[in-house]
Amino acid sequence: MNAVRMAIAVAVMAAGASHAQPPTAPADARRYADEARKVAGDLVAQIRAELSRELEYSGPMRAVIVCKYTVPELSSNASRKSGWRVSRVSLRPRNPALGGADAWEQKTLLDFERRLVAGEKADALEHSEIVTEPGGRYFRFMKALPTGPLCVSCHGPAERMTDAVRSLLATEYPHDRATGFSAGQIRGAVTIKRPL
Repeated sequence: MNAVRMAIAVAVMAAGASHAQPPTAPADARRYADEARKVAGDLVAQIRAELSRELEYSGPMRAVIVCKYTVPELSSNASRKSGWRVSRVSLRPRNPALGGADAWEQKTLLDFERRLVAGEKADALEHSEIVTEPGGRYFRFMKALPTGPLCVSCHGPAERMTDAVRSLLATEYPHDRATGFSAGQIRGAVTIKRPL
């Protein structure tokens, strides 16, 4: 009798599962994108607030330190809060010790560059998709980080930086590749990876 009940229960569950939407249905992907967009937006707003405050009160020297210590902590907090991997990546990283862009992120950043040249606005550039990787299936999202006018004091052309900023960058970031940007260019992106 128990075997019959078990067989019926399995059949009912299988029938129900066949009518359920897969976890990667278009509606789910839109919901994931909306959630990721909010996480990325909150992170960017926190970073902007921290850097603006330091630039206003202490100037670019202190902003360099905020970028090195506070901003990775903000990204880590966003990861803990959301349960996803939330970070920032660039094709020209300032601190390669924090990790570089993986192949998917590099491809997306290059696509952002192409889209920017084609006339899209840098602050509107984002991309999301569901991918299968060796570690499983993931929802991936990236939002471009355009270089703002305040950013160029530390990310602009080296010849336009003060000697003090250049010296501090050389000390804090000996492998820095994140200079030479002008306002409006894409400096990098917020990247989010959510397991499915």
